[in-house]
Amino acid sequence: MELHLSHIIYLLLTGIGVGFASGLLGVGGCFIMVPIQFWVLKSIGVDPTIAIRIAFGTNLLVVLPTAFSGAMTHHKKGSTLWKPALILGIFGAIGSFGGGFIAAHLPGRILVTAFGIAVLLGAIRMLTAKPPKVEEEPTEAFIPYLLWGVALGIVSGIIGIGGGVLMVPIMVLFLKFKIHQAVGTSTALMIFTAAGGAISYMLNGWGISGLPPYSTGYLNWLQFILLAGASIPMATVGARSAHRLPAKQLRYLFIIVMFYMGLKMIGVFTWLHLPI
Repeated sequence: MELHLSHIIYLLLTGIGVGFASGLLGVGGCFIMVPIQFWVLKSIGVDPTIAIRIAFGTNLLVVLPTAFSGAMTHHKKGSTLWKPALILGIFGAIGSFGGGFIAAHLPGRILVTAFGIAVLLGAIRMLTAKPPKVEEEPTEAFIPYLLWGVALGIVSGIIGIGGGVLMVPIMVLFLKFKIHQAVGTSTALMIFTAAGGAISYMLNGWGISGLPPYSTGYLNWLQFILLAGASIPMATVGARSAHRLPAKQLRYLFIIVMFYMGLKMIGVFTWLHLPI
């Protein structure tokens, strides 16, 4: 069950690509990192149900430093609203912990298919979304933040993503955030959902047989180091390149990769007997 050199290279390249895209396009890399981890783990003999849970849990662990860095950057620009972020985050962490518990008891095939559907929906949103203009101030009511925090947290925990692709439109459409406030606040919120989900995957995978080396529950520290170690510095490079490269064309390339990942995770290519 040891990673081979080729697997390490795949994970490093994934981290580099995801980090660069994140800095350049402002998109998360969960939809790329999870499938790559899943396929790497399966290729070294890890049971698919265990492999998808490790991919989810480790991905949430990778989100943590990225979300923290992003939240601090947005805070300096004045676009992180900390009071809503804390309310959403605390209840999001509770929901994410519950989502991780649910995922630890669902069949692997359901988890893989659910993630594939989420990837496709995320790709469609990236392709079609246009930020609406919001003139109102964010709601100050407590209950909407509580309910949305728990709901988003559960989804985040079940499919192992930070949840920014879900949080931003909900903040804009239902909680009346301006788009830059939604982006900044969602990065702070992801610190909590990622932490809650990662802890849940660690505890629910504790003592499970069939885990690969360097695992604590459903968290794999070797994959975390490879992905986070490559993606975090490359995010800075991507951000610095934002005005020098054709971001629109690269965004479409990222969307194409997301569609491919989503369809492959669902199993569409297998059903069609396509060798891709």
